[in-house]
Amino acid sequence: MESGLVASHRLRLPSVAAPAAAHLLLRRSVTVSAAATTTPLRLPRHLPTLTPLRLPAALPLRPCLPPLRAAASAAAASAPEPAASSSKFLGVETRTLKKILPLGLMFFCILFNYTILRDTKDVLVVTAKGSSAEIIPFLKTWVNLPMAIGFMLLYTKLADVLSKEALFYTVIFPFIAFFGAFGYLLYPMRDAIHPTALADRLLAALGPSFLGPVAILRVWSFCLFYVMAELWGSVVISVLFWGFANQITTVEEAKEFYPLFGLGANVALIFSGRTVKYFSKMRQNLGPGVDGWAISLRGMMSIVVLLGFVIAGIYWGVNKFVIDKSAAPIVERKKKEKPKLSMGESLKVLVSSRYVRDLATLVVAYGISINLVEVTWKSKLKAQYPSPNEYSSFMGDFSTATGIATFTMMLLGRVILRKFGWGVAATITPAVLLLTGVGFFSLILFGGPLSPLMAQFGMTPLLAAVYVGAMQNIFSKSAKYSLFDPCKEMAYIPLDEDMKVKGKAAIDVVCNPLGKSGGALIQQFMILSFGSLANSTPYLGGILLVIVLAWLGAVRSLDSQFSPLAKQELEREKMKAKAVETTAQVVGSGNGSFQETLASENSTNGAAIKQSQQPESTTPEKSGQQSQ
Repeated sequence: MESGLVASHRLRLPSVAAPAAAHLLLRRSVTVSAAATTTPLRLPRHLPTLTPLRLPAALPLRPCLPPLRAAASAAAASAPEPAASSSKFLGVETRTLKKILPLGLMFFCILFNYTILRDTKDVLVVTAKGSSAEIIPFLKTWVNLPMAIGFMLLYTKLADVLSKEALFYTVIFPFIAFFGAFGYLLYPMRDAIHPTALADRLLAALGPSFLGPVAILRVWSFCLFYVMAELWGSVVISVLFWGFANQITTVEEAKEFYPLFGLGANVALIFSGRTVKYFSKMRQNLGPGVDGWAISLRGMMSIVVLLGFVIAGIYWGVNKFVIDKSAAPIVERKKKEKPKLSMGESLKVLVSSRYVRDLATLVVAYGISINLVEVTWKSKLKAQYPSPNEYSSFMGDFSTATGIATFTMMLLGRVILRKFGWGVAATITPAVLLLTGVGFFSLILFGGPLSPLMAQFGMTPLLAAVYVGAMQNIFSKSAKYSLFDPCKEMAYIPLDEDMKVKGKAAIDVVCNPLGKSGGALIQQFMILSFGSLANSTPYLGGILLVIVLAWLGAVRSLDSQFSPLAKQELEREKMKAKAVETTAQVVGSGNGSFQETLASENSTNGAAIKQSQQPESTTPEKSGQQSQ
């Protein structure tokens, strides 16, 4: 009795005519289905009958591999060839450059506009008649914050209704229209639309302590400009631009090019500062009786509107000509679920861990100290430069210096972290703020005795205080991106997963809002208690000193905890790397013997297949020998 395997190879079909071949194939293909349905399938009588087909026995694994390999080869041959790799320019694929270059130009235009708007909003609300820097803490708390919350609620509703492209245009065009209307309509009509008489009566009834709140009503259009400028930074930059960039770029492209966007942002800061400086100097070439600030404002708002249309045009062009929506469908990325802790749960996390408390102190201290110094500095800046054009000209120089300092610090930040470690890098920001803060408040409080010394350098104590305050603000803004933010994020790394997630959520819920609004609330309390910002300056200086010292103490405490944890984390990473290397070596050595085993099995199976494929005449002899 011959085996099923031999029978499957020895199957002989009688020769038939060519027209009958199709019927034979049909008979073979429907045998199984006919048996299953119990309906016999009969061929025409003129065709010869086939010999019964003996079903083979269960085939071993190895003889089945060659047909599978043949099928795979046939499938590979029939599959379309992959497209040739796209061309490259300067080592970067051209299809990537088609996305990155427009995104870079869009980011430059957005930040160019933001710098102009940020400098202009301070000029408007601080130098306006009947207003001062005391308006800023009230404006941030009672106008800016509610409008930001309302805007984001409206944005969320629109996102459920509109497409992404329609949502982008719906958000950015109102900004462009408002800034254009402000430069050409609202500011020229300021005397007609501002309730100056009503504000005067309210101030007389409430007293000078309420100068800031009353000024919000007095110059309401300037306050609206202030809020819209702040929203440009939070909405257009954070929501529109980064949302669009994350939508069209891959993770690999983001890792390579997003850091360059940060450097490009500081370049935009430098150029926009020069632009503000140029338009602020236009007053010198105008005749007497001409409102130079109105002309400067109109020119800067024209640039903002023009670049706004450029931003919208770039967005349209990228969606129209760069993104191939049919070939590259959008993949919905699942968001990581972050724990939403309540205020009470957040406080419990902060109280339970000394490490998280120290980290929270860093965040709160930074936010409060920056707000305390900034408002006091702007009040002295108005005293030194009461004219809007002079104030704006100085702010242009301030923006340029901030861009240069931030660009430099971003390059040096990695060197400082790598060479001196986390503790030194985290100490630099509060130490410099402490030194400049002491100098700033000393020049304000003890300016009289220092006047002869300042006169030798051609400066007054007020001008020296303005310069020292500018240095403090410049460094604080540059240090935030180059040292403070990296140190803060690095501090989360050694924590275990549970504390890492819950601690970050607690700081986001409690400390970030407390740091941002804490300085404004302290200033409001001081102004209402002592009558003005100038009267409360000594107390603000004392509060700043206490906060920065607490900041330095938290850095020292956190460094004593972070360094051992970081070393343990580094040792664990080294052990993991060594284990992976050892495993790779074992697998590599094992693969050699495994391949030898496969080779021997292949040779044995090959011999068996060859025996099964021998001529039919040899089979009886073998069967006779087996029977004997």
